[in-house]
Amino acid sequence: MGIYEELKERGLLAQVTDEKEIRELINAGKATFYIGFDCTADSLTAGHFMTLVLMKRLQLAGNKPIALIGGGTTMIGDPSGRSDMRKMLTIEDIRHNAACFKKQMERFIEFGEGKALMLNNADWLLNLNYVDLLREVGACFSVNKMLTAECYKQRMEKGLSFLEFNYMIMQSYDFYHLYKNYGCSLQFGGDDQWSNMLGGTELIRRKLGKDAYALTITLLTDSNGMKMGKTAGNAVWLDANKTSPFEFYQYWRNVGDADVMKCLKMLTFIPLDVLKDMEHWDDNRINEKKMILAHELTEMVHGKEEADKAEAAAKALFSGEGDDENMPTTELEDVPAEGVAILDAMLAAGLIASKGEGRRLIEQGGVSLNGEKVTDVYLHISKEQLKEGAKIKKGKKIFHKIILK
Repeated sequence: MGIYEELKERGLLAQVTDEKEIRELINAGKATFYIGFDCTADSLTAGHFMTLVLMKRLQLAGNKPIALIGGGTTMIGDPSGRSDMRKMLTIEDIRHNAACFKKQMERFIEFGEGKALMLNNADWLLNLNYVDLLREVGACFSVNKMLTAECYKQRMEKGLSFLEFNYMIMQSYDFYHLYKNYGCSLQFGGDDQWSNMLGGTELIRRKLGKDAYALTITLLTDSNGMKMGKTAGNAVWLDANKTSPFEFYQYWRNVGDADVMKCLKMLTFIPLDVLKDMEHWDDNRINEKKMILAHELTEMVHGKEEADKAEAAAKALFSGEGDDENMPTTELEDVPAEGVAILDAMLAAGLIASKGEGRRLIEQGGVSLNGEKVTDVYLHISKEQLKEGAKIKKGKKIFHKIILK
């Protein structure tokens, strides 16, 4: 089985422009391909994780990845899948975010001479003369056709800025530049990027008379069609300071039963024949599958030691085994003799955004302390409990330990 067939069987491929040509190119290990990453935050997310894994799979098969940091395109903002305009970032913020991305990518992709490249489109986009760009590229784009693109449809109803309207041209120019200067003939991206990617293949065809190809990756969604990689409305980050290894482990440990095999296929390097065998496991082994998924992904992102610690902490919570040393923890000091109010403790731990949210959670039965449901919104955690480590459970999946400093 070639790498193309493996990607297909793992459910990773969504749309391709020229399947025969792309299959032959990547199966032969001769593709130079790129994937873009706009620097909208100071960490990559679980949503980027599948993209990084895909790049690694293709690199292991002999192909050459280009990780394109969007230092230039981030200054415009991709309207794809947005109902409002993205926050405008400063050049300093974008540079900082790009540096953070680089460090995280190096855990997955092997960069260096003759290996993968990491480029920043700020190096060419920020130096473009606007009139020159219009003359060189503008004539290749039909406004009527652009307005039919999926990436613009939703925004057209609420107002699409001229700034964002240029995003497709900038992304297309990236592909054109990479083809001319690095021999990159294949672009990968999320399925929501299809229209932008087709713009690049068309620009290369019209300006250079060459064939270029595009392939989109299936977006990682759960059985309800919702994008995966978020918890309680917040992104699951790859940065351990934003999402701890334990929280990262717990997110994947708690995926829905209907989604676990899909995640194992799309995100792990477990051989397909092993996964086919796992598909026939008895239903009572579903938690075993989830633990395998969580450990595999946590090990890839944070290393084996952190994955082992997270697994031990999870066992301490759910089965009474192991210890809770690696559970997310908040230390409190200057606690009065009567202890600390549970709402104050939850605020300090970042479990709630306000006391009003905490009251509603308690009234709805969504908070437990040391294994017992909390019913009193005025409950205090005693100093003795804090000395031993007070374990708060929010909902079904979020755990936190509060200790006295």
